[in-house]
This record gives sequence, structure tokens and C-alpha cells, in this order.
Amino acid sequence: MKRQRYGILKTPAVLFNFLILPALIAAAWYVATATGAMSTLILPRLGTVFQTFIQQITSGVLPGDLAVSLSRIVKGYSLAVIFGILLGVIMGMNTVANRFFILTFTAIRQIPMIAWVPILIIWFGIGEESKVAVIFLASFFPVLVNTISGIERTDRKLVEVGKMYHLNGWQQFVKIYLPSALPSIFVGLKLGLSVSWMAVVGAEMIAATSGIGFRINDARSLMQYPVVFSGIIAIAVVGVVMDQIISLISKLCTPWERER
Repeated sequence: MKRQRYGILKTPAVLFNFLILPALIAAAWYVATATGAMSTLILPRLGTVFQTFIQQITSGVLPGDLAVSLSRIVKGYSLAVIFGILLGVIMGMNTVANRFFILTFTAIRQIPMIAWVPILIIWFGIGEESKVAVIFLASFFPVLVNTISGIERTDRKLVEVGKMYHLNGWQQFVKIYLPSALPSIFVGLKLGLSVSWMAVVGAEMIAATSGIGFRINDARSLMQYPVVFSGIIAIAVVGVVMDQIISLISKLCTPWERER
């Protein structure tokens, strides 16, 4: 039972359940192209995409593109985590700070990310800075909102007990607020990482000369659709891996959640 909760060592039955839908999608893809129900100009054959995927890996093109995109994510996402958690804790624990920031942050959060891209390009150009800024804006708000939510959901009785024991602000945060808020914070981290992955691909498709998003857009313009689907599959695989890494870290940092 504990093996399944950790999500690392799955039983064959559990793994089978996870693989049913991907297998059905692959089968439907194969049948659609093999029978001519779907034109290969629109949907390349599964075997062609697989061969292209392997070729892109062995040639170093796909790993290079992914490395460029992931390096941008590391920069933007790291900044978003630092500032998102810091401001989230301050806004969650301090009502005055919450009122000061909340209206402006809420307004900015409503603006679609795609609307920021032209502005950020004007401000930072088409270099690395604009990509990092896009990733930061995309992932900052999920981290911020979930951190605030986790802090605000802390049991008020525990807070009162902390005051009775004359705990200062830092001690209250470490011993009371943080353990209570960690599950919610990790939800924000997972959402922020997912959004940052989508944001960097979108930004690279609009204005970039490198990265997986650029490769997909460039292949589309050249009608190299197997390359496009190879890039999409790579994005999906890397996204799942990143999500699982965050989930594992979350379980290791919140062992009490597994007992519920």
C-alpha cells in the first residue's frame, strides 16, 4: 500500500492502468493513417514520427533544443518560486500587506500571457531576458496564490497556541504556518512548473532562434510535420517527468499527508 502512495514503485496492474489510454491513442493514430481515414499530410504515420523522434535524439538536435528551453525555465521558474513564496507568506500572514498587493496582482493575473509577449519583447528584445520574463510572469501567480491560500488555511487555534507560548513571527512561520501551508505550496509549484513549460514554448514560437518551441514553429513553416509531432511528444514526456519530480519532492517534504 505504501509503495503506491509514494508513486515510485508501481505494481504491474497500476502501470497497466496508466498505459491504457496512451496505448489506445497510439492505436487510433495508427489505424487512422494506415487505412487512409486521415491524410498523412495532416497526421503523419506513427512509424514516421517515431523514426524522426529517434533521429532527432541521436543527431543531438532534440536534446539541444530541450536543454535551451529547460535552461530558460530554470531561470524564470526559480525567480517565480522565490518571489511567489516570499510574497505569498507575507500576504498570507499580514492583512495590511495583502490589501496593499491583492488588487494590483489580481488585475495583472487576468491579463493573458500571450498579451505580455509583445510588451516584453519591446522591453527586453528577443534575447533570453524576454523568455525568462514570460516564464516568471506565467509561473509567479500560481505559486503566489497557492502560498497565500495555504497560509490562510492554517488552523487559527494553532496560531493562538503559538501566541500563548510567545513564539515570535519567524517561529510561528516555521513551526505552525509552514507545515500547514506546504501541501498547498507544492500544488502551486506544480501548477507554476506546468505553466512555465507552456509559456516558454509559446514564447519561443513567437520570437526565438533556439529552443523546442522555435524548432516546432520552424518545422511547421517548412511543412516538416513529423518534426512538429516529435517536438510535441518531447514536450509531453519532459512535462510528465518534471511533474513527477515535483510530486516526489512534495511527498518527501510532507510525510504527514501520506498518513491521511
